[in-house]
Amino acid sequence: QVQLLESGGGLVQSGGSLRLSCTTPRTIAGIRTMNWYRQPPGKERELVAAITSSGITNYADFVRGRFRISKDKALRVVYLQMDSLKPEDTATYYCKINSPWGDSWGQGTLVSVSS
Repeated sequence: QVQLLESGGGLVQSGGSLRLSCTTPRTIAGIRTMNWYRQPPGKERELVAAITSSGITNYADFVRGRFRISKDKALRVVYLQMDSLKPEDTATYYCKINSPWGDSWGQGTLVSVSS
């Protein structure tokens, strides 16, 4: 298991944009998917977006068309570009990387969207 590092969270007004980054301290072998989850205050953690090592993406219905997940070719960084942010997007966002050796998680970065 590798400790991932998220960054890019902060306070933004409704309709604004943020770009989250997740970095690995070292190369992880055999990566299958790179994912973003979020946990709103008082609610369950939920999958936001995922991308496979080959570049196939998947999005939750509530962010499709507004968020975009991407990665670098070396599989050392995964990004989440968030546009047209809504107050409902307020949550702690977590990065997860899946490999045959297990799941690696970050400690989260807080995104707060004001009305």
